[in-house]
Amino acid sequence: MTNLEQQIKHAMQQVADLSDCALVEPIEPTTLLLECGLDSLGYAMLVAQLEEDLGFDPFTELQIDIYPSTFAEFLAIYQQCANNQ
Repeated sequence: MTNLEQQIKHAMQQVADLSDCALVEPIEPTTLLLECGLDSLGYAMLVAQLEEDLGFDPFTELQIDIYPSTFAEFLAIYQQCANNQ
């Protein structure tokens, strides 16, 4: 597991704790984001938390045509943006 992947999963758990919801375990590359336990507000909180933690928001810095549907796609977007930093 990469450091970035660990950071994202940690942030997901923090948001889940704040939102009083439970994440599915384990979060795998094929885990569908809509079925992992966070709702749309949770994802907004997650992106804000990751921007604070990482110093960038790929959804504003990259031109993303389609929102990711799996954890692997979500991670790939963050990896692409991190490589551009």
